[in-house]
Amino acid sequence: MQEIEIKFRVHDRAALQNAASKAGLVEITPRTLEQNTLYDTSERRLRQGGQLLRLRHYGDKWLLTHKRKLTAAEDAARSGPHKVREETESEVEIGEAVEHVFLALGLKAVFRYEKFRTEYSDGTGHLTLDDTPIGEYAELEGPPAWIDRTAQALGIPELDYLQQSYGELFLMWKRETGSPAENMTFAEVTVVESR
Repeated sequence: MQEIEIKFRVHDRAALQNAASKAGLVEITPRTLEQNTLYDTSERRLRQGGQLLRLRHYGDKWLLTHKRKLTAAEDAARSGPHKVREETESEVEIGEAVEHVFLALGLKAVFRYEKFRTEYSDGTGHLTLDDTPIGEYAELEGPPAWIDRTAQALGIPELDYLQQSYGELFLMWKRETGSPAENMTFAEVTVVESR
């Protein structure tokens, strides 16, 4: 299964929500705290191999996700400004049990990030509006033509498409601000900024 998406910076939340409504996107999940933990080996083997292992707590749900960058051949076969990765995802009943298994296997939590997420859909794709500790972002996920058509309806030019993960955006923010925060959580970023 492939994940096809773009991110973009949100400059005017109310205007974006208004444009989303006009484009036929309906809120399917109200603003909800989402907490994510990435796991890897001490040597960061998953990251070096272009993979990600994530445990997400979103409202009362736990989701386990594995993502993999496309191989060079797979990437060469596609075109367009969208981020494409192989994604396998499943809801799990007890997130703490999954974390216990990861730790027992020698994996460790290497990065935590949070956001308040609101989800919209028109039945074909999804718009998520994310209030993060480093600013507001949105994602469009769905078929490439739907992404481009919806971005245009929202007033988002292709030049504003972002392919970075939240981890990459956080590292860029750290370089720009000089912040020593290690995780993109509201508590850690707020404490560091208040010093």
